[in-house]
Amino acid sequence: MIDIKSEKRNTLTLVLFAVYLLALVWLILFKLQFSIAVMDEGRVVNLIPLLGSFDDNGVIRFSEIRNNILAFIPLGIYIWMLKAPWPFAKKVLATVVLTLAFEITQFIFAIGRADITDVLSNTLGGVIGIGIYALLFKLMKGKTNKVLNILAAVLTALVILFVVLLLVNHRWVRIK
Repeated sequence: MIDIKSEKRNTLTLVLFAVYLLALVWLILFKLQFSIAVMDEGRVVNLIPLLGSFDDNGVIRFSEIRNNILAFIPLGIYIWMLKAPWPFAKKVLATVVLTLAFEITQFIFAIGRADITDVLSNTLGGVIGIGIYALLFKLMKGKTNKVLNILAAVLTALVILFVVLLLVNHRWVRIK
């Protein structure tokens, strides 16, 4: 027998995941712009961890690493929600593959640095998300997906509202 509530919940999870992926594309590839920024440096690959994380004064920018981790925590949660039967290693591998896809895309189109630090911090964020889901599942059991879908729907609505406000306040969008 088909559980209609469960099917609707899975559909909602897929829609929220798609919106999240679009947000990641906008964040990582478009750098929160409305067109792809032209990069002066061309194609850059950094294979030394943390090397690309220093500012002009030689101080490491931990905020960039932290933001990468935070941006990918939802990925780990969504992977678990959508692919619960997968073993832990396969869930982590999915995170690594998506992260590499973003870095390779940045390199191919010369729209950012392909950086191993990003791969590591994004993967760490995904692993933290997987861990958060596992912890929440121990606490909430069968209600975990429902609670997370509600939370994700609210946060997604707030982000969309924020983007709409950015668009309305952007100089090339005028509402009469």
